[in-house]
Amino acid sequence: MRLTDTHCHIHSSDYGLDPDGVILSAVQAGVDRLLCVGTDLEDSQRAVEFVSSRENCWATIGLHPHEGVRYVSEKSARRTFTELASKPKIVAIGETGLDYHYNHSSKADQQKILRFQLELALEHDLPLIFHVREAFDDFWPIFDDYRHVRGVVHSFSAAPRELDAVMSRGLYVGLNGIMTFTKQPEQIEAAKLIPLQKLLLETDAPYLTPNPYRGKICESKYVQVIASFLAGLRGERLEDLAAATTSNAKALFRL
Repeated sequence: MRLTDTHCHIHSSDYGLDPDGVILSAVQAGVDRLLCVGTDLEDSQRAVEFVSSRENCWATIGLHPHEGVRYVSEKSARRTFTELASKPKIVAIGETGLDYHYNHSSKADQQKILRFQLELALEHDLPLIFHVREAFDDFWPIFDDYRHVRGVVHSFSAAPRELDAVMSRGLYVGLNGIMTFTKQPEQIEAAKLIPLQKLLLETDAPYLTPNPYRGKICESKYVQVIASFLAGLRGERLEDLAAATTSNAKALFRL
């Protein structure tokens, strides 16, 4: 059984564990492909460097919506970021999107940086990893301004209504440890409704550690825990869920 962690941050400077030990543990648990996701310029540069010497890791480059205020005004940083898109083993742009929960950056700045990354992804024929929190009403009009966008709504924890909007646009859905501890019935209902051919698995390590390991730093090996939980929740064979989500990851990110 082979699994893919389509969203982790084990390359980050503040991860807290030895990343090579984390990779080894993941491979031993059947998680043999990892996507290291950038969140700002420096973090994206680290991701590019990190995956260059690790054959089962790939990188994405992204400017998180929290960082919008910085990159709207820093043209030179945006130019440097743009150059990263041509580096080896870059498989997506993101995470990018809108986050209205904290508003570390204004809505206007977040939206400008989202558009910047949508255009970069289309220029390089790359999919996107979207982070959308309490912001779908503004996200979809921006998304719909662009054609032929491929990608995934990562860490999906919304209701069936939002899932319908995601599915109508042909995007994938990334589920992680949230599903193992959420108290929101609509989130569980949406998780059951995701078509298997549109489902991806992720950890968001070091965050969102699944039950029964809450309180520990999240690792990529926990994809196996998440997969087992979802298979039971959805009434599917674990082997089928693993095969489908691995195939989906390979197709979207061209692994």
